[in-house]
Parts: sequence; structure tokens; C-alpha cells
Amino acid sequence: MSENLTRGHRPSGSALSRARTMPPWSLLAAGAVLGGVLGGAYGVVKTPTYTATSYVIAVPTEKGDPSAALGFAQAYGRVATQLAVLGDAQVWARVPVKTLESSVRTATSPDAPMVAVSATSSHPDRAVDMANAVTRSLTQHANASQKSTHVELLSFSRAVKPVSASSASPTVTGLVGASAGGLLGGLVLLVRPRRSTDIARQASVPNPATAADVHGQL
Repeated sequence: MSENLTRGHRPSGSALSRARTMPPWSLLAAGAVLGGVLGGAYGVVKTPTYTATSYVIAVPTEKGDPSAALGFAQAYGRVATQLAVLGDAQVWARVPVKTLESSVRTATSPDAPMVAVSATSSHPDRAVDMANAVTRSLTQHANASQKSTHVELLSFSRAVKPVSASSASPTVTGLVGASAGGLLGGLVLLVRPRRSTDIARQASVPNPATAADVHGQL
């Protein structure tokens, strides 16, 4: 009976000893492999998203200053995501205002009086509708005060249906996961206790009893 118990415990002890003798780089490899698998799986399961972008340009009128058009373009880029503009855009986009607030982003250039309106959605057609609806609403709001600003906002390019997803592919998420896993494995390798060094230090320093015996023999 005792022999069977002893034999049953031997594999676990040998496995533990093998784990302790594994090279340090094995933690890095294991972390990278595990992170790559999890990252790739996330890229496959995650719903792809699509981004559509439309552009409007600020043009000075006959009484306007060309340099003022650039400043108004910067201002219109900030106004495009405000509730006054999105409230009208929701009618044409057929989505709630909260969806527009979370899905629409704008960008302006310091060199050109142009505003880029980008909309992101899991459906390509919806992304196109949201981008065009926001630029349409922004144009109407801007041109309502054209007589005072002397700047006219015109549609430069309408959004078109994206042919590919803008979200990261499983390959990219897998590489990111592998990098994160390898980094985590390296951190674990740095903070783990170094048992072999401690054992070597203890073996090199004799205890007081051993030192006294040696002195008596001399």
C-alpha cells in the first residue's frame, strides 16, 4: 500500500523538478504563444467595423478674407459633433443622436480649410449614411450665418461605401497579443524568486557548530 502511494507521488515530484529546471526563456515563449492565441481568437470573434469619411471645404465669399476661411474650418470641425448639428443629422442618418455621438469623429488641417467627417459602424452602409448626414447638417448650419461670416461651406467629397474593415485583423491582434504575452512573461521572470542563488549562498556559509568542530580539530 505504501509502495503504491510512494509511486503515485513520484511523477508529481519529478514534474515539479523538471519545471524548476526549465530554462528562463521558456516563460517568454509560453507567454508569447498564449498571448498570440488569445489575441488571434479575439480578432476572429470581434465584430469588424467600417469607417466612411466625407469632406467639406470652407470657401470665402466675395467680401470674405481667404485667411478667415481656415479659421472657420477649424471652428466648424468642433461644431460638427455638437448636439445642434447631430440633432438634425439623426433624421437623415436614421439613427439616434447617441449613436452619432459615439460613432462620428472630425478632423481638420492646419494648412487647408477642410473638415473631414468620419463615421464608424459595423454596417458599411450605415457608416456612409451617418457621415453624409452630419456633413449635410453641418453645411446647412454654417451657411445659415454666411452673411455674417462671409464664409461658405461646400461639400467637397461625399462618403463612399468602404470595401474593407477598418478594425484590426486577427493577424494584427495576434501579434499584439504575442507581444503583450512575451512582455508579461519577461516581467514574471524578473520578479520570480531566485531559489538556486539562495541555496548556493546557504551551502557556502557553514553553520556555527560546523565551524567550531573544525577549529577543535585544528
